Amino acid sequence: MTNAPHRYLGELPSHGRFGYRPITRRLPYQWPGGARLAVYLGFNVEHFAFGEGMGAGIGPASPQPDVLNYSWREYGNRVGAWRCLELFDQLGMPCGALINTALYDHCPELVAAMVARGDELIGHGHTNAERQGSMPAAEERELLASCRQRILKESGQQAQGWLSPWISESLQTPDLLADTGYRYTLNWCHDDQPGCMRTSSGQTLWSVPYPQELNDIPMIVARQLDAKDFAQMIIDQFDEMLEQSRSQPLVMGIALHPYLVGQPYRLRHLRRALQHIAAERDRGSVWFTTPGAICSHVEELRQHHPEDFA
Repeated sequence: MTNAPHRYLGELPSHGRFGYRPITRRLPYQWPGGARLAVYLGFNVEHFAFGEGMGAGIGPASPQPDVLNYSWREYGNRVGAWRCLELFDQLGMPCGALINTALYDHCPELVAAMVARGDELIGHGHTNAERQGSMPAAEERELLASCRQRILKESGQQAQGWLSPWISESLQTPDLLADTGYRYTLNWCHDDQPGCMRTSSGQTLWSVPYPQELNDIPMIVARQLDAKDFAQMIIDQFDEMLEQSRSQPLVMGIALHPYLVGQPYRLRHLRRALQHIAAERDRGSVWFTTPGAICSHVEELRQHHPEDFA
């Protein structure tokens, strides 16, 4: 007996969450103000367990406690995030703050600063030192519910969206998200428009586009892209999507982590990229917003065009 993989000659196994529809055959709607391109910042503010668990690294992992990599990431909470928020304030840019709820125990001042800015708080697990995809269903449900409850208790916001730490899902994650009150997920990077996902309860869970290309971890850490090149990548993505959006409405997310882009020499280049976007925003060309506002807009559209968001 061998454990050879299955060979399929017909239809391949599917997730069953949504069907295929090319972007060239969809409803030609608009974003608020008549814009055709919606842009948001996905600002990942994270906390990691000391001496255990997962985490991105600036150097090879050492035996725990891995002080080098832990302290490099902690720079984001102590310095980098504050510098980024200063930049966002200067440019008048809200963000979708993807937060680990462990921040409430570690550095509550940082979450409070984002709430004071009017940023949307998005569930992002309790800590980025663990993955949820390997959790039993009951444990995963408890995680989703407890993160939402903690955000409400501490910050007074009903978290509407979720991004899994390390984009790790179980087969039941979309169902559990809908069951625990979330309206949208950022886990899937398969499209440039929001779409509906089927769930076991029949409740709609929206998938709002979140980038894995325009994302500083895969670009700077994994592919070792220089800060100036990452900034140019943001500008090029924006200019091309602005042109493409003449044909259909699009969503452009920018995924940022303060321990990366909050480093001074990288922040200098990020500033240049965001100033470029802000100039177009001020001309009325784009809707600069948050993932939750994008979700609310398409939910309203679906009431009038249910067949286009099936």
